[in-house]
Amino acid sequence: MAPSSVSEQIAEETGESPRVLRILTNALVGLDLLKKNRQGMYSLTQESAAFLLSKNAGTHAGFFGTITPHLISGWLRLSDIVREGRPTVAVNQEAEGTEFFSQLVENIIPLSYPPAQKLADHLKLAKAKNEIRALDIGAGSGIWGIALTQKSPRVRVTAVDWAGMIPTTKRITQKFGVGARFNYIEGDMLEANFGTGYDIAILGHILHSEGEDRSRQLLRKIFHALRSGGTIAIAEWRVNDDRTKPLASLMFAVQMLVNTEKGDTFSFKEIKNWLEEAGFKKVRKLDAPGPSPLILATKP
Repeated sequence: MAPSSVSEQIAEETGESPRVLRILTNALVGLDLLKKNRQGMYSLTQESAAFLLSKNAGTHAGFFGTITPHLISGWLRLSDIVREGRPTVAVNQEAEGTEFFSQLVENIIPLSYPPAQKLADHLKLAKAKNEIRALDIGAGSGIWGIALTQKSPRVRVTAVDWAGMIPTTKRITQKFGVGARFNYIEGDMLEANFGTGYDIAILGHILHSEGEDRSRQLLRKIFHALRSGGTIAIAEWRVNDDRTKPLASLMFAVQMLVNTEKGDTFSFKEIKNWLEEAGFKKVRKLDAPGPSPLILATKP
């Protein structure tokens, strides 16, 4: 006998329970992740088609499949974290964080790749006539540096991250075919020797996990690593001055409470003040895809 409902059809193909699938698919309709027509047929919404299909370049499927369960487990301990004033496990520490970030960084490439491409275009790298030296701090997947190298064969990137993270960075840069144009520095970003003379320094979603004190130290260190006229680019989940919006950045601050010892989200004004304190000039915003505009500044 032929299946009498869409849920039964899906159940027949997947081997799952019709009741389970009916409840689940209807819930997804309520979340606007599926559409349902008058005949009871389901289809993807524009957002789910763009971000939840694993074959698409912008997919978030890996994030939801592997990272979200870890994040949820931390939030379930929120009451204890509030009482004790510190996370159960701090992922901004190398020993605890290497495993977490090794899984995370490749899955959040879709978050950073579009703004990294916008940054490369803004810097007019495609027209570069001389070698461009870029410093990618807390490089993770290396995607910020990867995007720069794709714009010009003259770009060379130094990626800085924990020793346990560098194999992941190397694997992904090789996957993109630009591994030969990277070199790597292992260690804590405040202790590692960056060298000097860089044209560009990138902090791609790094300050929020470092907290204010380490962030201010890091900006001063980057200032000395850049050449005169060099640019620092910062991507962050920014809040307004009153810390009343946007909601996503306010909730991300709670995420930092759950997972880091000193992490937080910051306003443009705060980061601007830190940059100027470090010696940077011309602090400005650059509209780019992502949770917030990029922040750029120049070393005089």
